[in-house]
Amino acid sequence: MATERQIAANRRNAQKSTGPRTAVGKRRAARNAYRHGLSIVTGSAADDEAVKSLALAIVAGSSDPEHLELARSAARAYLELAHIRQIKADIIQRMLDFGAVEPEELMRVRLAESRYMTALLRRQRQKPERHKPIDVPSLAEREAAAVRRLLPELRKLNRYEARTHATLDRALSEVAALNTLREHPAP
Repeated sequence: MATERQIAANRRNAQKSTGPRTAVGKRRAARNAYRHGLSIVTGSAADDEAVKSLALAIVAGSSDPEHLELARSAARAYLELAHIRQIKADIIQRMLDFGAVEPEELMRVRLAESRYMTALLRRQRQKPERHKPIDVPSLAEREAAAVRRLLPELRKLNRYEARTHATLDRALSEVAALNTLREHPAP
């Protein structure tokens, strides 16, 4: 149990942490939940139709409402799992297509080229000397950097994938248990 002194200190500290104060910070914080859209529940008609048809295929003709609800839960989890895997594949593909050179590295290389050209123009008026070539990272180095940037995002997606996979396993286990009870009723 916290003492009165600790509670007072916690309240004083809470007054200091008020969140973002600038307009830019507030806009950025407002978009925190929209990074990949996996934490929101979608309810479009196409999704509902896909869940319904998959649930009917899972129960294979059973009309029991409890059985259908468990099958819908399994179908939702299955479709969400497919969606998560598609997002992961899209992120990897986007990183392979466009992420091999991140903008900061590209800007650094362009600035180095600009400095080199400026220095070259200045030195043309002076005595010529040898300049070191610009060190541009190889394709393998750029791809390794892209993978390093990609790993934290994939880790976050793995959390959602694991949660959805557990939901799918649980729903399918419940459907299987219900099927077993129907096939072998207790005397």
